[in-house]
Amino acid sequence: MKILVFRFSAMGDVAMTAPVLKELTEQNPDIELVIVSRRSYQPFFNSVSNSTFVGVNLEDYKGIGGLKKLASLLEGYKADMIADLHNVLRTKILKFFLTFSVKKIATLNKGRKEKKKLIQKNNKTLKPLRQMSERYADVFRELGFKIRLSHQLSSQNSKSCRIIGIAPFANYKEKMFPLKKMEELCLHLANNNYTILLFGGGKEEIKILNSWENLNPNIQSIAGKKSLDEEIKLIQTLPLMISMDSANMHIASLAGTRVISIWGATHPFAGFLGYGQKEDDCVQLNTLTCRPCSIFGNKPCYRKDWACMNNLAIQDILSKI
Repeated sequence: MKILVFRFSAMGDVAMTAPVLKELTEQNPDIELVIVSRRSYQPFFNSVSNSTFVGVNLEDYKGIGGLKKLASLLEGYKADMIADLHNVLRTKILKFFLTFSVKKIATLNKGRKEKKKLIQKNNKTLKPLRQMSERYADVFRELGFKIRLSHQLSSQNSKSCRIIGIAPFANYKEKMFPLKKMEELCLHLANNNYTILLFGGGKEEIKILNSWENLNPNIQSIAGKKSLDEEIKLIQTLPLMISMDSANMHIASLAGTRVISIWGATHPFAGFLGYGQKEDDCVQLNTLTCRPCSIFGNKPCYRKDWACMNNLAIQDILSKI
């Protein structure tokens, strides 16, 4: 049985699917996956057995005509089913073009209504929602496959205990621990004989992280120096990462590495905690009634004081190490 799997989206969202697909193929060795995603995300799926990765440059498939062209390409893989792990207009159009070439289609339920109640200003319903990993697994259950997720990290044997990876950036300010405090945290750990590896990307981030290297010889920036595949392999060797609610948390989960995650405007209750990570390792202010105000952190702080991040202390993070 061959299944087309759609997941484009942002890096962290795509990385989240990989542990689910890995366990799916391990528990159902008779199926074959054709994973369709952005070309640069191929390293996320190297550990998924019995799978073929189709890397897509979305710029080559714009508009209805472009998606029809992509659907024609995908028809060549002769899939029996489609698992839509994205559920956006693009994948809906692809499914329309492929409807008559497959036997069954299942689509991700994003739980939008529950998430809306979680982030509303008044009468907020603050309770854990279904984890996104289970929502991804539900798509394959709907297709008729059995899958039981372990929610466990892979083995962490033989990992040095004095090296910590730190990824201080996120797409939005509402999801970032203040950089000055993060710099102080790095220096504190380095002064206590921890080796700190800094992760990031983009010119400005690389510039900032390179400047932190000068604070202590135990601080090293690898930003911009390694490919995604090389970063994953490096993170696999680490006993611990410190990250925002960002792609690096999910990459560390994929690599089997424990993460101390820092949460501001977003909340692990929304279901986006890294696969196999523990809520006890989440650093967050539970006393703020405005949290969470956003599912993805893309809404400006309506209080204008960013208290959810600014009021966190360095010691809140150190106490988790």
